[in-house]
Amino acid sequence: MDAIRTMLRRLRADQSGATAIEYGLIAALLAVACITGMSALGGGSNGMWGKIGDFVGTATNKVN
Repeated sequence: MDAIRTMLRRLRADQSGATAIEYGLIAALLAVACITGMSALGGGSNGMWGKIGDFVGTATNKVN
C-alpha cells in the first residue's frame, strides 16, 4: 500500500508532461498567428501578381 502512495505522490509532483503541453500550446498559437497573417497578406499579393500578369499579357500582345 505504501508503494502505491509513493508512486501516486511521485506522479503528482512530475512536471515534465505540463512542460510538453505548454510547448505544444505555444506552437499552436504561433501556427494560428502565421496562418492569419499569411491569409491577410495573401489578398494583396494576389492582386499585385494579377496586375503584373495583365501588364505582361498586354505587352506581349502589342509585340505580336
